[in-house]
Amino acid sequence: MSKNYHNQAPQSAVYGLGFIGAAVYYISIATSFWMGALGLAKAIVWPAFLVYELLVFLAA
Repeated sequence: MSKNYHNQAPQSAVYGLGFIGAAVYYISIATSFWMGALGLAKAIVWPAFLVYELLVFLAA
């Protein structure tokens, strides 16, 4: 019986630390509650922003 375990811990740790850092950054620059809430939403999808900006940079 072969068991295949796929460990995603290192990637999850990097994403988690990035999420915390992005959340702290966006919330610290927020000027209102709703800007803070928007910042928290941005922190969740920060890898998409990063990849987009990287592709824009490489295409230029």
